[in-house]
Amino acid sequence: MAADLDKDGIAKAYARWAPIYDLVFGAVFERGRKASIAAAERIGGRILEVGVGTGLSLPDYSRSNRLFGVDLSAPMLRKAKERVAEHRLSNVDGLAVMDAQHLGFRDSVFDVVVAQYVITAVSHPEATLDEFVRVTKPGGEIILVNHLGAERGVRAACEGAFAPLARRLGWQAAFRWARLEQWVAGHRDVQLVERRPMPPLGHFSLIRFAKSRAAAN
Repeated sequence: MAADLDKDGIAKAYARWAPIYDLVFGAVFERGRKASIAAAERIGGRILEVGVGTGLSLPDYSRSNRLFGVDLSAPMLRKAKERVAEHRLSNVDGLAVMDAQHLGFRDSVFDVVVAQYVITAVSHPEATLDEFVRVTKPGGEIILVNHLGAERGVRAACEGAFAPLARRLGWQAAFRWARLEQWVAGHRDVQLVERRPMPPLGHFSLIRFAKSRAAAN
């Protein structure tokens, strides 16, 4: 297993990305963003977006949902706050600098947790997923959109070669599906609902986990 990322390094990387993030990644990640929003809105209610970044997704949610966004990067969140003000998003209850591995919320307070392109950009992915489960209500869902590394072949070799640069840019290039499989296997109150390839070229996946209605934190 590749070494996980350093939190301070992640924060510094995304501080550098903040001024140009929308331009560089807006179109590339659009299909995944919209798919995760559609999945979240099938449940609706109180939605936590972890790694909200510059707030690109926020205007696309229905105003009937209550939204809260968190991100490790203060410069990214400043952009998100500007977007909330520009679009007059009265359904956004708050935006806060927060470590995804240590969410400052009580247990079982959100109907949905959405994390777009986040799980490969945190220092401890499994601990982060544990936090998502903790703050999700029984019967709620955790919705991820993310690149997953190839298990073998040319793409796997390319991702391995690219890994050191990817770490400096703020994410893991070779994070594989097997880690998510192992994580969910260790949680009797969580089950995989869906894994769907997303554009471009199926390099990203929409992944939905459901928390059992009988779950007790």
